[in-house]
Parts: sequence; structure tokens; C-alpha cells
Amino acid sequence: MKIVVLGAGVIGVTSAYYLAKAGHEVTVLDRQTGPALETSFANAGEVSPGYASPWAAPGIPVKAVKWLFMKHAPLVIRPMADLATWRWMLAMLGNCTAARYALNKGRMVRIAEYSRDCLMALRAETGIAYDERMQGTLQVFRTQKQLDGIGKDIEVLKADGVPFEVLDRAGCVAAEPGLAPAASKIVGGLRLPDDETGDCFKFTNALARLCEGLGVTFRYGVDIRRLKVADGRLTGVETATGEVGADLYVLALGSYAPALVQPLGLDLPVYPVKGYSLTVPIVDAARAPVSTVMDETYKVAITRLGDRIRIGGMAEIAGFNLDLPPARRATLEHSAEDLFGGAGDQSRATFWCGLRPMTPDGTPVIGPTRYPNLFLNAGHGTLGWTMSCGSGRVLADLVSGRKPDIEAADLSLARYA
Repeated sequence: MKIVVLGAGVIGVTSAYYLAKAGHEVTVLDRQTGPALETSFANAGEVSPGYASPWAAPGIPVKAVKWLFMKHAPLVIRPMADLATWRWMLAMLGNCTAARYALNKGRMVRIAEYSRDCLMALRAETGIAYDERMQGTLQVFRTQKQLDGIGKDIEVLKADGVPFEVLDRAGCVAAEPGLAPAASKIVGGLRLPDDETGDCFKFTNALARLCEGLGVTFRYGVDIRRLKVADGRLTGVETATGEVGADLYVLALGSYAPALVQPLGLDLPVYPVKGYSLTVPIVDAARAPVSTVMDETYKVAITRLGDRIRIGGMAEIAGFNLDLPPARRATLEHSAEDLFGGAGDQSRATFWCGLRPMTPDGTPVIGPTRYPNLFLNAGHGTLGWTMSCGSGRVLADLVSGRKPDIEAADLSLARYA
């Protein structure tokens, strides 16, 4: 088929790659001047299937109230009067039960684990390079209460056969020697040895070049205005420079997807949860992390990317606001310097923010809609990089009429019906 993919972030480009591999003629449209220039540009860099967990979890409502009064809060809620924000927040609160958490985490781990396998196969087949490392992820806990609370996560890891290690303070330092000066500040950790890291921006650009080798056409600087429909099917994409037609359309526009399908009567519950990152040049490699360290207290991930450290995290409910408040930067700096003091030169750090497209249950929306030639691949939240290859492969299989390698029925928009 002739297929148009809307969006050239990591989700759109992986979708294009697997669709092209399946034999389709693919065109990708994006308003930016190149791939991965929005949310995929400077994320935390972790490919962490085992840590695939919904933000909606038991105890989160109580924690959220406490976080509002923290100096370095992992969650910030700006006063918002719009109905979409409150609807999404109420839906998220409805998922903060033990039963919903277990269901949602199971789905997220399923797609994330599959995605890591797809990434490994892609790397082996193409030799793609993106400052990748395969040295695991370590979640560190600063309090005994945090460490004692990982039981439910471990149950899911066991059920899905995900290798893990529960470490004491010495074990954390053995895994990440750069933590030694800060060892007294942590009580233990949870390590997933099979997790990976890598630069999502470098990966997406490299994959886009591979896509071009498969015949994919990329059209950048295209302002997508609306989807046109007739007789229950999409007939084209209206852009600022004219209409683009195809046999089938894939929507991979992250946080901007809901506005495009809302006029079609589709309610896609994806909200732009803002996240921040710092990219810091390494000045003392011995003090830097080996892979990814997740600071549970501040919900910050600290990742080694070549000769840089990427510090990413926080969740801010602020609509489509893209400003860069100094207070958010201070939180990232505090977490990194507290655990890996002196590893990087913070004075030369690059500060960035992106809008994570999050669903209330944390699970992405992948699959068909009631329009037979419109498919969705959106709503990956904080895990777009982790879930990208698997999501693209599942999407391509569904479009091509093949049964995906994993269960995908509960990933579609139909689960919200």
C-alpha cells in the first residue's frame, strides 16, 4: 500500500522503517526541518523495559500532595482551567488502584520487552550506532521505605521473566562505582542487567537514513492542518502546501495527535506531560555513571551517553507550555551532583524540555480506529524510546494484516470504549 506516516519522531520513523520492510511505499510528513527535533530530541536516553511502569499507581495521589511542597519536586502542577487537563487527571487517578496498576504495568512491560528485542535485532542486522551501551539500569533508593515498596514491581518482573537484582549499598557501588562518594545517601537499589541506553536523537536520524535506503520519502517543513474524510474513510491530509493522499494513514504525532483526530469524533486520551533534561559534558569519567541510574526520590534518570551525561526527568502538568524555568534545572542539577558530584561540567550544560504524550493508564495506543485506513501509534509517555521499535513492528504487522508477535488487542483505542 501507499502509506503516509504523520510525525518524524522516534515513533514515526520506526513505524516507517518497519512498514517499508514489509513492502509498503511510505511517505513521512513532519513540520520540523528534520527527524527527532521535538520530544525525541533530548530524552533521558534509557531503554529500560523492566522499569516500564505507569505513573498512575497506588499511593501516587498522597505522594503528589507531598511533592507539591518539595523544593525539588518530581511532579509540578500548574493551575489549569481547561477541561482536557482535568479530564485526563481524573482518568489517571482512576488508574491508581492495585488492580489497574498490575494490568497496566503488565501491558507496558510486554511491549517494552518486545521492543528491546526488536532493537537488538535491528542493531544486529544494520549495525546502527547511537552511543549505545548494554550495561543495565540501576534504580537507587534513598530511604528504606522506598526499598521496601518494590514488592509489586518485583512480582511483575518475575511473572514476565525479567532478570533483576536487589542490591544493598555496597552492591549499588559495585554496579556504579561513581556512586562511591555518595554511598551514605542511598540504602539500596533495584538493578535490571538487561536494560540498555542510547541517544534517541542519534538513533532516529540514523534510522531515517536507513529508511531512505528502503525508499521512504521524508517531507520536512510540512504544516499538517487536518485529516479529510469521506464515506467513512480518510481521503487525504490537508497541509499548508496542498493535500497529500494515500491508501492508509498512520498518526504518530505524540501530544499533537488528539487535536487532529478530535474533529473525526475520535477521543484519544493523550496529554502533554512536560519533562526536562540537561546534557552535560563529562569532565571526570571515573565519577560519571556507567549506564543509567534512576534517582527514585526525585524521579530523575542520570545516563551516560558517550562523553556526555544526560539528566532527565520530572513531570509537569502545564499543557503545551515550553518555557524553561530555572527551578526545574536546579532539580536536575541537584540530583546529578548529589549522586555524581564533579562528574560533569554543569556550567556547560544544555537545558531542554519536551512534551511526553501520556495516556491515563500509561500504555500507548497502537492499532486501528473505526476508520479502516487510519491507524494510531501514539501515547508512549516517558517510554517512547524504550517502546519505539516494538511499537513500530506491531503497527506494521497490524497494517499488513499479520498477527503481531505479542498480544496487541489491548493496546488499541478500543480499550477506552
